[in-house]
Amino acid sequence: MSDITTLLAAAGAGDERAAASAFTLLYGELKQLARAKLRRHQSNTLLDTTSLVHESFLKLVGNRALAIHDRRHFFTYAARVMRSVIVDFARARQAERRGGDAEVVTLDTGLANQLAGPHTDVLRVNEALEVLAAAEPRLAEVVELRYFAGLTEVEVGALLGLTERTVRRDWTKAKLLLAAALES
Repeated sequence: MSDITTLLAAAGAGDERAAASAFTLLYGELKQLARAKLRRHQSNTLLDTTSLVHESFLKLVGNRALAIHDRRHFFTYAARVMRSVIVDFARARQAERRGGDAEVVTLDTGLANQLAGPHTDVLRVNEALEVLAAAEPRLAEVVELRYFAGLTEVEVGALLGLTERTVRRDWTKAKLLLAAALES
């Protein structure tokens, strides 16, 4: 564990070798994280686990301003980046399906609503999660790790330094707040 933390700290300071070494050591866990994310959003994306891990790594490495302090921070940020990749992909697919830059003229607005599809769901959840993050950052972090990363309450508690009971309460509260946001 301390080796990974040391590598992540060096990577955060700009050491590309350390970033590559950390990526190699954490690759298996990143693939599990990606697999869990894609399991929930398989109908929304054509990405596979390897593609999602690699796209996420490119974003992680590309963010020079990011200072990764420890394993928890790395996985929290990795989950957020994977969510971002999936949301960006869903937005691109939705724009592509609707003609991209072309001016959209619908004959029946009811028909347009029927064609919304699963990409809209990912975007709506993302928007609701952004609202939740502004009001309750810890709840949003729990949602990212539970829903998007597929971690258990015990794993989330270990990463965030919380008890399993606190994670369970936060998860319940977050689900209620997100459900209310998605209904409106």
